[in-house]
Amino acid sequence: MKILLTSIGTRGDMEPFLAIADMLKAAGHETVCLFPEQFRPLAEDGGHTFESLGPEFMDLLESPLGKIVMGGSGTTWQKVRSYAKMAKVFAPTRKVLAERQAACMERQQPDRVVHHAKTVYSFVWGMLNPGKVTLVSPVPYMLHPTDHHSHIAFNKNWGRRLNRASFGLANFGLVKSIQSDTKRIALPLKLTSKNIKEVLRTQPAIYTISPGLFARPPYWGSHVQVLGYQERNKTLNWTPEPELEAFLARHSRVLLFTFGSMVNPDPEGKTTIVLKTLEVLGIPTIINTAGGGLVQPEHYNTDQFYFVEGIPYDWVLPRVYAMVHHGGSGTTHLGIKYGCASMIVPHIIDQFMWNRLLAEKGVGPRGPGITKVSEARLRPLIQDLWENPAYKKQAEALAAEMAGEDFGKQIVDRIIKV
Repeated sequence: MKILLTSIGTRGDMEPFLAIADMLKAAGHETVCLFPEQFRPLAEDGGHTFESLGPEFMDLLESPLGKIVMGGSGTTWQKVRSYAKMAKVFAPTRKVLAERQAACMERQQPDRVVHHAKTVYSFVWGMLNPGKVTLVSPVPYMLHPTDHHSHIAFNKNWGRRLNRASFGLANFGLVKSIQSDTKRIALPLKLTSKNIKEVLRTQPAIYTISPGLFARPPYWGSHVQVLGYQERNKTLNWTPEPELEAFLARHSRVLLFTFGSMVNPDPEGKTTIVLKTLEVLGIPTIINTAGGGLVQPEHYNTDQFYFVEGIPYDWVLPRVYAMVHHGGSGTTHLGIKYGCASMIVPHIIDQFMWNRLLAEKGVGPRGPGITKVSEARLRPLIQDLWENPAYKKQAEALAAEMAGEDFGKQIVDRIIKV
């Protein structure tokens, strides 16, 4: 079969789709990845055909406005205003993205489509091609109501009735987005709220989340499954510098500090806070500057700190004791998979949920949000993370559970037989 996989978002939104694309390709299927232009190398390095959604989405995230939304400073009201402004600025691009999705699907004529919730035209294509579409989400609390938690946009537990009502409100917004974003596309069907809601309710879905972190509610229909975190091999074309290996050899325990693909308006200031905090605690640390949320200063203690611009987590995490990170779904899972005591400094939406969840699971203290980072807040939390052996022990116990998860065949079968 020809299978088209499409996603919009940061790199963490691409990784589950790339991992599934690798599985499908290994099973003999033709794979096409429809992603933002910035992720072309990731798809093509994996041997997948690449189709572009253009650079606009990621360009907006890296703009001054995007940096405020993704992790900037300011009051809650300033951030709310920034979200509203960003939604207004992005509205025309959303419709262009829907047009590009429609044009690609018409051009490629896939047998199956695997999509992220943000690729809204995929819902429409599913209405035109019943039984050929699977939703994949690396984040819980998205489309399918739960009794114990509200929709991820609200990120609260208001009790069963209000929690379920929050999904209805969020899905109402999604229905309107689908109708609005596809208005300029000539379609052989009428997009009524009723038939879109029916697609949202009945479309097969896979949550790529470890059941140890999010157990599938028993009241969900069998068309919705939780089938474990999916990871691709990212070390094939990468080798560590000798200096990095020497740094690891010099220290018996090392911390990894990373904000992944998250950005903010003051990376220099955040880096200064992090370095001063870790200097006082004397913790040897690898600092991953990655997307630019942290930066490498001109002068620093090279015996205590080692800076990298990017590093495969599946290589480094087995070699470190603990990590402090932004709380993306993929990074959260990888920290657990490799038994790292972990603390999250959340930037946006689902990261606050993962922050609370990891603290509840006992793998580390609950970290401050990026806008509240200071030496006074970080120091006792990182010291606790580093010195409390219970966190490491619990992380290793969860890692043992995750090691027994093997859902690859189920995922491929569900996509093909959907």
